[in-house]
Amino acid sequence: MVYRYCSLLFALMVVTVVVGCSTISKTCRPNIIYFLADDLGYGELGCYGQQKILTPHANHLAAEGMRFTQHYCGAPVCAPSRCVLMTGKHLGHAYIRNNKEVRPEGQIPIPAEEITIAELLKNSGYATAAIGKWGLGPVGSTGDPNRQGFDLFFGYHCQRHAHSYYPSYLWYNDRRITLNNNPPIPGHAPFPAGADPHDPAYYARFKGQDYTPARMIDQALTFIREHKDEPFFLYYPTPLPHLALHVPDEELEQYLGKWKETPFAGYGYTPHLTPRAAYAAMISYMDKNLGRIMALLKELGLDNNTLVIFSSDNGTTLVKEEVDTEFFNSVGPLRGLKGSVYEGGIRVPMIARWPGKIPPGATSDHVCTFYDVMPTLCEVAGIKPPKNIDGISFITTLLRQGRQEEHEYLVWEFYGYRGQQAVRMGNWKGVRRECYKNPDGPIELYDLAVDIGEKINVADRHPKIVKRIARIMRQEHSPSEIWDFHKTPTKSKPKR
Repeated sequence: MVYRYCSLLFALMVVTVVVGCSTISKTCRPNIIYFLADDLGYGELGCYGQQKILTPHANHLAAEGMRFTQHYCGAPVCAPSRCVLMTGKHLGHAYIRNNKEVRPEGQIPIPAEEITIAELLKNSGYATAAIGKWGLGPVGSTGDPNRQGFDLFFGYHCQRHAHSYYPSYLWYNDRRITLNNNPPIPGHAPFPAGADPHDPAYYARFKGQDYTPARMIDQALTFIREHKDEPFFLYYPTPLPHLALHVPDEELEQYLGKWKETPFAGYGYTPHLTPRAAYAAMISYMDKNLGRIMALLKELGLDNNTLVIFSSDNGTTLVKEEVDTEFFNSVGPLRGLKGSVYEGGIRVPMIARWPGKIPPGATSDHVCTFYDVMPTLCEVAGIKPPKNIDGISFITTLLRQGRQEEHEYLVWEFYGYRGQQAVRMGNWKGVRRECYKNPDGPIELYDLAVDIGEKINVADRHPKIVKRIARIMRQEHSPSEIWDFHKTPTKSKPKR
């Protein structure tokens, strides 16, 4: 009789927990904030070794959470990397495998049948918002964020539009919101012919009034306040620090005069009198916005019930005339920049913080990537991810509980910059370049355990490893109606 009573009591307790989680979900499921920087290099945060640029809030996030040393983005440029993040599929399976524009504004959209993180979380009761730069489909398309699980979108739909931080408008769902930039500042403009590049007066035309990152952080804070009493997912893909070099004077001031400067007065994005100071100020402003989000979580009492993840969509920009990556040591000892499948183009910072769950001050060398984010967030939210994804949840690493399942290998199949493939298998890294010219061309091999800078190609010494990597590259490719190394690529310059 006692056994039957205890069994009944236990069953009632289980039912109470299940019902409670569905009706008072805030107390059962954490809020999730995914803060995605744009073109931020592996070595551009203080907690990853940066010496010149101030990032106190990211450093504090790492001190209170876990810093990953071997985390990889989805692709070495914007759109495909974000597609991998949102859909949990690596580049051999992802729908979008390079940047590709559609007119009049936007990038090629992900199709309706693709399932995103936002759709999964929204269907399980989360309020969802994407605030920043999207790049996965224009307004009204199948890739419109409002059709891919986001209740709210605010920002740039189009990556090209995002090259200016002082445009004439941003999007609020399907509505254009006019900004106070009259005239708007273009993302690309030449320096006036015959003008003195050392004269500050000539740079005034590249300054606006209504700074889009300021609008975005205000919208993000409003979203958090409005949904503080229910579980929410905030995807915050800030456009910072992607070029052009646009930053308010008051943010620039802290870096003026710190270093010797060579004005950028050529043609690229837009000219700037003090490009080093501008780039540093853009990263520090991004960091400041991270701090504002963290402060609001504490103010609202959400701090302990919110998982915050910070990362970057790819490595540092390759436009060396405007960003002095050597001066800033932007990728540390790594080889390559944005657009490259070498480590500097795809290894990115990742910090995760969840008080009471993730141990503070922790460092992890777990090898993981963007397509692992979907199953991880699903496990955090208590929902099942789709079966046809490539990711493995790293929640075990975050919580330091149990044995973490590992990838046998990671895959990149990138259809930009003349075509590139890469496979990481343990400490082995295989790279194939010029894939359009020679789809079955030679594979370079590096041992990352002793050669993190990928300086010594050891392919000739390990033919069996090379053969296995070639087999992985073949088997992890799925046919695509758009991307194929055996076809002639679209004759257009790759978008930065």
